[in-house]
Amino acid sequence: MKRFLFSTALILITFSTLFSENADSLKMFSPKIEGTIRAKYEYNTNLDAHRFQVRNARFSINGNFSPTVSYKAEMDLSDEGVTKMLDAYVRMKPTKWFSFTLGQQKVPFSTDNIRSPHQLYFANRSFIGKQLTGLRDVGATFAFINKSKIPFELSMGWYNGDGLYNQQNWKTDDISFASRLELFPAKNIELSLNYNSVKPENIRMNLYDVGCYANFGNIHIESEYFYKTYPNNLFQATKGFFVFGGYDININKPNLKKITTLVRYDMMSANNKGYAEEDGTYTADHLARSRVTSGITFSLNKPFLNDIRLNYEKYFYKQGVTDYDDKLVVEFVVRF
Repeated sequence: MKRFLFSTALILITFSTLFSENADSLKMFSPKIEGTIRAKYEYNTNLDAHRFQVRNARFSINGNFSPTVSYKAEMDLSDEGVTKMLDAYVRMKPTKWFSFTLGQQKVPFSTDNIRSPHQLYFANRSFIGKQLTGLRDVGATFAFINKSKIPFELSMGWYNGDGLYNQQNWKTDDISFASRLELFPAKNIELSLNYNSVKPENIRMNLYDVGCYANFGNIHIESEYFYKTYPNNLFQATKGFFVFGGYDININKPNLKKITTLVRYDMMSANNKGYAEEDGTYTADHLARSRVTSGITFSLNKPFLNDIRLNYEKYFYKQGVTDYDDKLVVEFVVRF
């Protein structure tokens, strides 16, 4: 009888161990599905005009092939009504301090550029994040992480430089290079130094960006400065800047977690994307402008991120420019 009980207990322990190991393995290697939906209503106060828009309908699948190799595939079914393939990469992370990513991905440049839509503080990105960068490309990125003494993250990569949808060209001297150094000198403070060199057609442009943010209790303050040069004075250097602040009011009600009040100022000078006109001249693809944005965000309680963003944007152009962009924006954001 004792032998029977001992054998039974041993079998149960063995099956329990195997089941536990299989459960852990299944959890580690099971794909994870995520998504972000942003739906908005805009009212243009200058034109007395309205529109509804699905800004994003992103879905992604990510997971692990092994303890050191992971993957991600993400597409947007409605980026302002257009279907786009976004991320599609494999990442190796053999150690805690090093990773290597190969495929279609965000270029490591500018804090506002690399934020996902559900991480934004405003309904619309800054000029730096949208008009001046908005960088996603196909290539390879090396990342180094240090968590001791002065923590930092260093990312460096090489990319086609043609964007997402032109991957057939053989590259010579027109390859794109980017690097990003993030420093964390104190808790809740980040400084970033960014560099990107890109040659989309006949001229090579160099982009520089310095950013910082700090959190003090319920207050978030952030700023970035952008500078882009063109060779042989073919186009005047492009500059961009933004600064914003936000204050969280904790509510902690059953359906409402917090209310965040926000204000932002951003500006940009005239920008050229690197493509010449038929006569060989380089003209502005984006006009110089500045903007003041005020906003309030209602963050609903979990299980999913669910924000309601109310923003008003006031634009300022040079005298004689008739672009009327002042608008009220109401946006719903769900992240699951």
